[in-house]
Amino acid sequence: MFGSPSKSRQGRKSGEKAESDAVKLSPEALDSLPTHVAIIMDGNGRWAKRHGLSRVEGHRKGAESAREAVRVAGEVGVKYLTLYAFSVENWNRPKEEVDALMEYLARYLRTESSELSKHNVRLQVIGQIYRLPEFVQAQLLKTQAALAKNNGLTLTLALSYGGRVEIVEAARSIARKVKEGVLEPEEITEHLFAQHLYTHNMPDPDLLIRTSGEMRLSNFLLWQCSYTELVVTPVLWPDFRKPHFYEAIEEYTRRQRRFGRVV
Repeated sequence: MFGSPSKSRQGRKSGEKAESDAVKLSPEALDSLPTHVAIIMDGNGRWAKRHGLSRVEGHRKGAESAREAVRVAGEVGVKYLTLYAFSVENWNRPKEEVDALMEYLARYLRTESSELSKHNVRLQVIGQIYRLPEFVQAQLLKTQAALAKNNGLTLTLALSYGGRVEIVEAARSIARKVKEGVLEPEEITEHLFAQHLYTHNMPDPDLLIRTSGEMRLSNFLLWQCSYTELVVTPVLWPDFRKPHFYEAIEEYTRRQRRFGRVV
């Protein structure tokens, strides 16, 4: 996912940006923006294979899409953006690829800090952060501290994250409190359970976007997405840009969210 754009592509990107910026959201979409958008950023490997490049290059290109998504979300007024950057299952990938991803992640956090601050973005992370290399953990803390006073878009990176692991860890935490006599089993409610999840300080996603056309959650925010609107696009993540983000928001606007009620 993480990397830096090459100078040789700047001219083409300038043209793409001008075309992208000409796209506008409808008044209806602006009136009913999702508060929290989550994205499963899928397709870096397939994009790389399609272009005859290494998987690492696919992740490098995917970083441009992540940068664009953060910019667009902040511009339109989305309050929370959560990006599925690295799953617990991703540790099973080849060591070379994982090592490159960790290097890119640290570089992204370091080089994008001033740009994120300029756009009033604050950063938080969810997942088993202790499993990340120490240099990544150190950079995460440094970048979070630099952005801590911002009050615009909250960017959340799901790193070494797994939905089932999150639920199990929440259950263990609650079980310890019951064992210690701090909590009675009858006091356990959905609200209390949610307060023990990684995402206890943010609302559930209103909109979940998945790129590359795959129709699955891939162990992402399983509890939180109970009533989230899902939008799947065939676009591979490295090609995902502002028009695609807007298309997903427009589709969300056309949905009637009933939450199990008859309307």
